[in-house]
Amino acid sequence: QVQLVESGGGLVQPGGSLRLSCTASGIIFRFNAMAWYRQAPGKERELVAAITSGDSTNYADSVKGRFTISRDNAKNTVYLQMNSLNPEDTAVYYCNARGVAYYSGSSRSFDTWGQGTLVTVSS
Repeated sequence: QVQLVESGGGLVQPGGSLRLSCTASGIIFRFNAMAWYRQAPGKERELVAAITSGDSTNYADSVKGRFTISRDNAKNTVYLQMNSLNPEDTAVYYCNARGVAYYSGSSRSFDTWGQGTLVTVSS
């Protein structure tokens, strides 16, 4: 199966920056899309940014101009560069990947989530 491992979260002051990474493991034929979601305490999980196989991107209105999603196909890794962070960005950030991989003896579609990484923006 495909597994995702996230890193890069932590505590940052308002106005600061962080870069999150998410690396996929497994025999992956292609990614259809990779995305970052976040869930703040007491709120529902929301889409932050996504990137498709054709490198099209979309962002939540609240992060446009501050966050950038990118990927390194050779490393099966997607990044989220977060600048000008504010306390409202505090949340657990989750990576999601969809595509086709080889496991359990055949090629199969997958839709996989990482374990989440906590981002705290506070002075």
